[in-house]
Amino acid sequence: MSKRQFGLADLLVVLPWWVSALLAGGSYGLLAWVAPRLEFANPYLQPIAKTTAPLLAPLLALAFLAVAAVSALMARRRRKLLDGQRDLESLRQTTWQDFERLVGEVYRRQGYRVVETGGGGADGGVDLKLAKGGETWLVQCKRWRQEKVGVKVARELFGVVASERATGGILITTSTFTAEAESFGRGKPLRLIAGEELLRMVEGVRKGGGSPATPPAPTATWKDHLHHRPY
Repeated sequence: MSKRQFGLADLLVVLPWWVSALLAGGSYGLLAWVAPRLEFANPYLQPIAKTTAPLLAPLLALAFLAVAAVSALMARRRRKLLDGQRDLESLRQTTWQDFERLVGEVYRRQGYRVVETGGGGADGGVDLKLAKGGETWLVQCKRWRQEKVGVKVARELFGVVASERATGGILITTSTFTAEAESFGRGKPLRLIAGEELLRMVEGVRKGGGSPATPPAPTATWKDHLHHRPY
């Protein structure tokens, strides 16, 4: 999977657009008006503050404004995508990319920072990273119609949770899970969410509910299972 880390751009894109807009105004004022008027003891900093900083001011402000525009467009698209779901069949008819975005939006509305790793392709890998309260959850999305998600997928996700030293893993599907997969997940820091539960989560966050999408406190960590790893 992708080793991408949470960065400033990731954070700003998922925050409201006006956060980046405020940063644009603040950075412009700091570089164009404040910095040239400061007195520095270091003689090399003074010409930079008086000449270079004003030149950088509009460039940095434009960069923040571009992020603000992307943030607004992405937020609008995610809202329309999530609010347009009415039943399980509509979830199954989304593209796999939109399905990942939809799941990410469910957790964003719960206050999680969400990073789309881009490492999974149409059918594999960890698709999302969630961060909140010092915890990191790895999410794998399976937009399947009828086929049940088997234990192999759950084992692979647990392996990634262990290697990444994450809090836990969340396996989400529009289908259901085999009995073996559900049995494997019990007692481990894994949450398996089938189609009907996912639909309730979508309806819950659309109505402003706070609890349906929140991962439960793990009953165990990946360390508790290292002595009998299934991979």
